[in-house]
Amino acid sequence: QVQLVESGGGLVQSGGSLRLSCAASGFTLSSYIMNWYRQAPGKERDLVAGISAGGVTNYTDSVKGRFTISRDNAKNTAYLQMNSLKPEDTAVYYCNARHWRFSYGFWGQGTQVTVSS
Repeated sequence: QVQLVESGGGLVQSGGSLRLSCAASGFTLSSYIMNWYRQAPGKERDLVAGISAGGVTNYTDSVKGRFTISRDNAKNTAYLQMNSLKPEDTAVYYCNARHWRFSYGFWGQGTQVTVSS
């Protein structure tokens, strides 16, 4: 079955780091744009970072210089390295894979990231 499984979330203090992983099964990531979204309670789900099939990255302004998105197609996995975490980064983080050509995609179940002050 098609599946995206996120891991690596948890509780961290302000200034700390976490690395989120998104492992795909049932399909291969090489033809997909990979994205990380996050959603805090009562807020819209917002795009945090994206990486194209060719490795071009983009970030929302609030995480530039702190977060790094990457992919390892051989492992069929995408990552989000989060450094210098702030309490405002607290949210459920979701992995998304979108086919570069046909625009359909898949979502992970989400993983909670909580940053304490």
